[in-house]
Amino acid sequence: MNLRLKNITKHFGKQKVLNSLSLEVKSGEFHVILGPSGEGKSTLLFIIAGLIKPDKGEVWIKGKNITHLPPQKRNIGFVFQDFALFPHLTVFENVAYGLRAKGLSSKEVKRQVNFYLEMVGLEKHSHKYPHQLSGGQKQRVALARALVVKPELLLLDEPLSHIDAWQKEKLRDELKQIQKDTGVTTIYVTHDQLEAKVLADRISVLHQGKIEQVEPPEELFYQPKTDFVARFVGAGNILQGSIIQLNGKKATFLLKDSNTKLVVKYYPLFKEKKEVQLCLHPERIFLNKRPVKENHLLGKVIKVKKTSSGYRIKVSVEGLIFEAHAFKNSFSEGEMVWVCFDAKALHPLCGRCFREPPEFRRCRLERL
Repeated sequence: MNLRLKNITKHFGKQKVLNSLSLEVKSGEFHVILGPSGEGKSTLLFIIAGLIKPDKGEVWIKGKNITHLPPQKRNIGFVFQDFALFPHLTVFENVAYGLRAKGLSSKEVKRQVNFYLEMVGLEKHSHKYPHQLSGGQKQRVALARALVVKPELLLLDEPLSHIDAWQKEKLRDELKQIQKDTGVTTIYVTHDQLEAKVLADRISVLHQGKIEQVEPPEELFYQPKTDFVARFVGAGNILQGSIIQLNGKKATFLLKDSNTKLVVKYYPLFKEKKEVQLCLHPERIFLNKRPVKENHLLGKVIKVKKTSSGYRIKVSVEGLIFEAHAFKNSFSEGEMVWVCFDAKALHPLCGRCFREPPEFRRCRLERL
């Protein structure tokens, strides 16, 4: 284990930003901390780096408590949101700064700086100053400066937030490859779900000062454990109701304040808890002009929105709004349509872990 945070708490005035937060990050892992703006993501990075002191809690790196060490003794690389380059220094001197502070010889400084500038594709720009660089080039300089000192841990605070959209995809791919090549344990903060999906080995969702869920991307996005995580990752079809019958490998679910019954895959949770929340991903809904699948509800199309990956279609069913994702759209607003999905498309938001392969997943009693 490379990084361990134990019960980190931080107040700013009367506002509790971090609330007894604990987290473990594995050696060599690319770990993304995901959450809305204002949830304390950057504050957490600053505490890890030693730039802000926690009110309570401990920071451990490789089995050593570094909570009270100053930043310069933590061997942590930090890429800030605004890159924090020295404007009066060239690209070469910006990257060399940390090595010179360590007292390395000029020959060794030159060798290492050139190596990392080549790694980030800036070897031909070493003589330039920050104001002569694009946003993407500045990001690469900041990354090279952080890596050249061979840190135990690399922290990145939304480093692509000021990069033009057309550059982001290329930079994400480069960043992931560089992290893989160097093997440095990396913690990356963002509110961008696509960035998290593409970059992360595991994702932690930060909400109200605590880590709400930690999972690999495919688990987090398709098996969220809580109402907040489900809505944040775009699975906003949350159904309230109760289990009224268990039928072998399936169960019958009665929607709250409705006579509508749905067929749901059986989860052992249903034995101990009858009142449940179920999550239905927009991608698992099939809209059709006639009823198909095990579950089918008739509703009216109220909104059709074009997105980068297809269409988001909202359908009202007896006052309940369903949001579906479709690659092609053959429906218009005001049209009646069947909202269809199978029993396996629904899963409970029980605050518990799904660890088995998809066909054997069930709610366990363990919690984070």
